[in-house]
Amino acid sequence: MQYLHAFLCGGVLCAIGQLLIDKTQLTPARILTGYVVAGVLLQAVGVYQYAVDWGGAGATVPLTGFGYCLAKGVAKAVAEKGLLGALTGGLTATAGGIAAAVVFGVLMAALFKPKDKR
Repeated sequence: MQYLHAFLCGGVLCAIGQLLIDKTQLTPARILTGYVVAGVLLQAVGVYQYAVDWGGAGATVPLTGFGYCLAKGVAKAVAEKGLLGALTGGLTATAGGIAAAVVFGVLMAALFKPKDKR
């Protein structure tokens, strides 16, 4: 059942994104940014934790999960370090994902040659 829940949760998040692309004038970059902000806001009010508990990886892997991780890291750091944690907690919590994105981005840029769109 855990796989089904993850599939359904991730699928709903992706379907919402596809609807936003198809039915609005929003650019993909704005939708992606909106997903991260939505994850932060939903975690801040305590709603996104229920989605994570139910959907597992289906809730933590998409961009809303990145926002969730940022908010969770900030909350933990503020509890441990005070106000300074608001500045460091998000980066500390997401450092692994950010580092992986940079490494794989550089690797793909080295392996493949981009072509101009015409």
